[in-house]
Amino acid sequence: MSFDELLKDLQGQRTIQEDPNHVPLEKLFNESFMSKHSGFKSFEEFLEKGNFQVRTQEDVKNIPDELFDRHVARETGFANWEAMLAAATAEYAGK
Repeated sequence: MSFDELLKDLQGQRTIQEDPNHVPLEKLFNESFMSKHSGFKSFEEFLEKGNFQVRTQEDVKNIPDELFDRHVARETGFANWEAMLAAATAEYAGK
């Protein structure tokens, strides 16, 4: 499954119906954000570097917090996933 297909799956009907304010990962973690805060050009590359097998929204939710936080701390300027997500959300909201 390609990353574009994954994003479409993550943005599936159920998510849109449950949360009309949902911002797709590709918009939050765009090339500009990823290049500024990491050594990666895409969120897909970031996930691949951590060997995370993400195919569905459940896969994202099922990544152990401690594992994902360590990957974020090692590969970005953020202390953990929550900090990275908050920064991406704030940057997106500021546009």
